[in-house]
Amino acid sequence: MREDMSSVVCVKETDGQGDPGEKLSQDELLCRTREVMQGLEALRAEHQAILEGLMGTLRCLKQSQEGRAVDEKTAMIQRSMEMLELGLGEAQVMMALSGHLSAVEAEKQKLRAQVRRLCQENQWLRDELAGTQQRLQKSEQSVAQLEEEKKHLEFMNQLKKYDQDLSPSDDKDSDSSRETLDDLFPDEQDEPGPGSKYPSSSFKSIPLIYHDIRKDQNKYKEAASLLNDALAIREKTLGRDHPAVAATLNNLAVLYGKRGKYKEAEPLCKRALEIREKVLGKDHPDVAKQLNNLALLCQNQGKYEEVEYYYQRALEIYQTKLGPDDPNVAKTKNNLASCYLKQGKFKQAETLYKEILTRAHEREFGSVDDENKPIWMHAEEREEQSKGKQKDGSPFGEYGGWYKACKVDSPTVTTTLKNLGALYRRQGKFEAAETLEEAALRSRKRVRECVRSNLKLDAANYIVSYD
Repeated sequence: MREDMSSVVCVKETDGQGDPGEKLSQDELLCRTREVMQGLEALRAEHQAILEGLMGTLRCLKQSQEGRAVDEKTAMIQRSMEMLELGLGEAQVMMALSGHLSAVEAEKQKLRAQVRRLCQENQWLRDELAGTQQRLQKSEQSVAQLEEEKKHLEFMNQLKKYDQDLSPSDDKDSDSSRETLDDLFPDEQDEPGPGSKYPSSSFKSIPLIYHDIRKDQNKYKEAASLLNDALAIREKTLGRDHPAVAATLNNLAVLYGKRGKYKEAEPLCKRALEIREKVLGKDHPDVAKQLNNLALLCQNQGKYEEVEYYYQRALEIYQTKLGPDDPNVAKTKNNLASCYLKQGKFKQAETLYKEILTRAHEREFGSVDDENKPIWMHAEEREEQSKGKQKDGSPFGEYGGWYKACKVDSPTVTTTLKNLGALYRRQGKFEAAETLEEAALRSRKRVRECVRSNLKLDAANYIVSYD
């Protein structure tokens, strides 16, 4: 029996070894492991049967020589059983380990597939990000360009507003009482002084340049080049502190402002201001005009503290030198009020608007009293009545024809009416706003009628003189 068991074990061991140089795959290794487990289980069952037989024999035998032999066989069988159990345990561990490795490999393949998919998605996201960044860059460039165009249009709109305020009667006054921003390519005195050595014909070409610029305002680069040439000529022939140099500097600053280059225009305007202060004095009306131009450039850059300072200083000069009834006083107050509005200082703006309207009323109808009130007082009274028991339905004409104070040559009052009306609307005073807007509308109609009648009269006079 012992020989048979040994032969079975040897056969199994021989079958398990195989060719020493052979490399088994995982599946072949698992297959052979299962075969070995089956053989070990069969051996264990056989050894179990033998052990049970020996134990039965041992109980029947007495203490003899044969009993000792049976004990030895039993011990050998038990050792073989232990080895078989150990082999089976190791085989089971190998099978479990193989299953675990298979699961790990499957998970590894799954993770590799996920990595490949994530790499593809990452590349797609990178492409999308690159495209989005390009579109964002283009959008930012477009926004920057649109902002510059917006600033340019706002500046041009302000210039247009000031051009509308140009009055024929102002040209009959002194040079200091001209339009606040009439320095936008003004008709400066370009003739050289008696002590100048530069030919006068060269200076006469400067107004022609201005005329060409006005005629075709889109050629800003060419205009800037011409003005720079004119500036160099004037500085060389007249000196850096000559008033004509200040005029050219101012014109060049305005040209830069029209192109939206406010930062480049500001130092030019400041230099023109310094020259005029040095030559004319700090309280000359031309200095006030330069201060107004500088304030406008600063306003387009959002420098409201400087804007307030320049407008207040210009206003003080106009009031001191030209009097409170000069048109430039009302215009400068209107500009300062607009600056206050942009900063949210509505109370200060309202005060200035009321001062303009009150002064215009006093100039036309005399001092203000209970019977002689300016239009803004009537508007506020009408607002109070609309909130009270009964709304005043009296026609606007009963206000004494105040709108006649908006003279043909002073549209600033009409502009003030519109601005104060807009401020009233912001404050919820709709009845007062409508009153001022009605006055502004009537004033504009009156202006158009007067202009038409003047044109007809001029045409009739021309025909008579021709005859």
